Amino acid sequence: MTLETAGSGTLIVILIMAVVTLATRWGGVFAMSFVPISRRTEQFISAMSGSVLVALLTPMAVNGDNGARLAFLATAVTMLLLKKPLPAIAAGIIAVALFRHLA
Repeated sequence: MTLETAGSGTLIVILIMAVVTLATRWGGVFAMSFVPISRRTEQFISAMSGSVLVALLTPMAVNGDNGARLAFLATAVTMLLLKKPLPAIAAGIIAVALFRHLA
């Protein structure tokens, strides 16, 4: 099956992606409604954000340039210090932006 990306084809693709996104989000909430939230489950959920962050950044650090490596280092250090993913991501973005601006 192919869709033309000109005209209404683009809108159809966006709508399909929106439906799939909503289904996965609502499906996750629905599935978790059957899981008892214990201390161990809470720890697992808390650890997921950090592990997803590392899984996204590691290939870029390994295959990327020095700016990507600096961003990975800044993100990792900030995550270890603050234990919050959003400031860690911001630190990585700022580090790579400054590196590429000054280089």
